[in-house]
Amino acid sequence: MRRRRMSCGSSVLSASDRLAADLDRGDRPWRKIARPKQQPPESDWNIWILLAGRGFGKTWCGSNWIAEQANIIPRSEWAVVAPTFRDVRKTCIEGPTGILKALLPGELSQYNRAELKLILSNGSRIYGYSADQPERLRGANLNGAWCDELASWRYPDTWIVGLVPALRIGKHPRVVVTTTPRPTRLVRDLVSRDDGTVHVTRGSTWENADNLSAAALTELRRRYDGTRMGRQELEGELLADTEGALWTRDVIEAGRIGQAAVPALTRVVVAVDPAVTSGEGADETGIIVAGEDGTGHGYILDDRSVRGTPDYCMRAAVRAFEAHKADRIVGEANNGGDFIGSLLATVDPDIPYRKVVASRGKAIRAEPVSALYEQKRVHHVGIFPQLEDELCTWTPIDPKSPNRLDAAVWAITELRGLSAGSWHACYGTMMCPACGRGFMREQHGKTRENCPHCRAPVEQDDYAPGPLTAVT
Repeated sequence: MRRRRMSCGSSVLSASDRLAADLDRGDRPWRKIARPKQQPPESDWNIWILLAGRGFGKTWCGSNWIAEQANIIPRSEWAVVAPTFRDVRKTCIEGPTGILKALLPGELSQYNRAELKLILSNGSRIYGYSADQPERLRGANLNGAWCDELASWRYPDTWIVGLVPALRIGKHPRVVVTTTPRPTRLVRDLVSRDDGTVHVTRGSTWENADNLSAAALTELRRRYDGTRMGRQELEGELLADTEGALWTRDVIEAGRIGQAAVPALTRVVVAVDPAVTSGEGADETGIIVAGEDGTGHGYILDDRSVRGTPDYCMRAAVRAFEAHKADRIVGEANNGGDFIGSLLATVDPDIPYRKVVASRGKAIRAEPVSALYEQKRVHHVGIFPQLEDELCTWTPIDPKSPNRLDAAVWAITELRGLSAGSWHACYGTMMCPACGRGFMREQHGKTRENCPHCRAPVEQDDYAPGPLTAVT
């Protein structure tokens, strides 16, 4: 129902506006059933962060809050931002605890699904934005926003140069953040504020057990209980770096760049680390895309890792190859991965593929790549939360196979412009001109005269470092 304008410029409240005014006192149904931690804080906050485990009810809080605020303030404008457009539509708007379910009868006037735009009966509008496109938020004029899974946003600029400048309408623009607690720099910076502008609510999966299926709880316990990842995904802890891990978040952050800063690349590869099995509880198949620029710098461009049948995973690898116009797919042949080449050929017989075999331990393969990160020569183009979780939590004594980490290591190793003139020389390795295998240049203080693998004589001029076939 529309407002009836009066000649003096004032207005008479319609029935829907009177309902919204009454609900301003906290009478909306969701407030009556929300647990204390799901209630907006009473302090004078600018940002409310719900840092909680899976199944806590974060999405339900965010959708009900933004629906409430958009109805309280007529003709206001709001944004809901999630990692991708699909996340905005399927989870935040149309999901079982999304905005459409949070709106009361008569409050929705129009929903444009293609544009992710909701127009309410009181003239307020809620726009959906993908965090993958920071530029879309520029120029918006917002009263507030709901940001879902902030720790999974690929580009921090979506928050810094997109959302924050757009919060410029009304007396007190506010933002609700609902996210699983991955310790990205943006999340850490917000949580560490002590000026009263940020209120942090922490919660675990088990606090909402009454509203979750027994099967879901059993599966979550089976997959995560007793693990470090479980403390993050279920208990909602914001974890620090793992002692003994080969990567730290600060090292990754120091090399992170945005899409606009990626130079022209001389080579792009897709690396595949296959899961051993493809059942419901199987590991993911790691699929990482990386490139090099010809100046000794590498770039992690994409994480297309998936869980599924071998055919499904290989099709995902081919899609990554085509999307990034890659030069080659490399795949680890250990643990039954010999099927990769033949399966790729059934998807696309023209895909250039090279099999790689791990002849040394995982830690030994990963250490040189970790060193490249420390030298700020490997850059993540945006944020890859699950890959970075593996990099920063896996230690050499961990029995679990980190497929994303493995794929990233294979990808960086395959980029010859990085390996040929960098850590091989640093670690004192050389190439045999006869068999092409690598070995340590010095042994017991003496320079080798023969290859330890094939015994071929090695001349002094052959000591130019090169890629190690023992590694790749």
